[in-house]
Amino acid sequence: MLTANPSSTVMAKSSTTTRFPIFPTEHLPAFIANPSNRRNLRIPTPMAAALTTSAADPVAKTPTPAQTRVDILSESLPFIQRFRGKTIVVKYGGAAMKSPALQSSVINDVVLLACVGLRPVLVHGGGPEINSWLLRLGLQPEFHNGLRVTDALTMEVVEMVLVGKVNKSLVSLINLAGGTAIGLCGKDGRLLTARPSPDAASLGFVGDVSRVDPAILRPIIAEGHIPVIASVASDDKGQGYNVNADTAAGEIAAAIGAEKLILLTDVAGILEDRDDPGSLVREIDIDGVRRMVTEGKVAGGMIPKVDCCVRSLTQGVRTASIIDGRVAHALLLEILTDEGAGTMIAG
Repeated sequence: MLTANPSSTVMAKSSTTTRFPIFPTEHLPAFIANPSNRRNLRIPTPMAAALTTSAADPVAKTPTPAQTRVDILSESLPFIQRFRGKTIVVKYGGAAMKSPALQSSVINDVVLLACVGLRPVLVHGGGPEINSWLLRLGLQPEFHNGLRVTDALTMEVVEMVLVGKVNKSLVSLINLAGGTAIGLCGKDGRLLTARPSPDAASLGFVGDVSRVDPAILRPIIAEGHIPVIASVASDDKGQGYNVNADTAAGEIAAAIGAEKLILLTDVAGILEDRDDPGSLVREIDIDGVRRMVTEGKVAGGMIPKVDCCVRSLTQGVRTASIIDGRVAHALLLEILTDEGAGTMIAG
């Protein structure tokens, strides 16, 4: 059992004021290995130590930009150790895909994570781009209960845009940032097999995931490449389907035994009070999420995201996070800090 220095306490940044002990440095990797401890620990920074041990030294009070960068990198070490060699599946879409600045932030984060030894897998949608091309072709986008109505012609556009344009654009951006990306869709290597949605009569070629075969992904990940996967799949007869990217990411995460699933969204995360952005729930377990759904605190478009996370957790993914993709470097905040960037759900 870890013991704390009784004279040393730090403040955890959360919605309530709580004090947590500083644990001896040699125990940090083991402590952080437990996801339930992750957001309850504030690691003492080298910068803070310098300020307290040499208060009369003006140099210590005013660190240079280079010192600040080194301090930040040093703080990240326990988290890098925790996730090094682990597979992280990231669903990418929403505002983070539409904004060039946020897109650059996400791409750089993914490449940085790969450089420090994590194994990121990027699963993407591309709704706004699909809408844009449908309108260019004189077709009006249609939705039913929040899902795209996908007739045969729309399915052709969906596949061309997601697989031929968005996917290859992301691959190119990752390669330009110094990573090595390989573009795929659910059809490649029978990665995803689809079945018609229960509401197929209204939605057309919108599919659910019936089967995942991750064989094509394993050597790509093992070689240090970054798979970039478009959420298009075929059924057993070869008919193409538009698959929800959250669902695809969750099923892929479970099939490859990912350590973590991250959904980039356009909201801060799960809120205790949907009308109060300050009521963010930073960490919760499966039972807690289900209780919030029953109480109506999780509703609307957040329900399928939560269901996707819960399903992946029940299939072996260790933690799943719903984070705010509108925040620059949200991925790094979620993985390499104790505060995170949204809501983490533990199995």
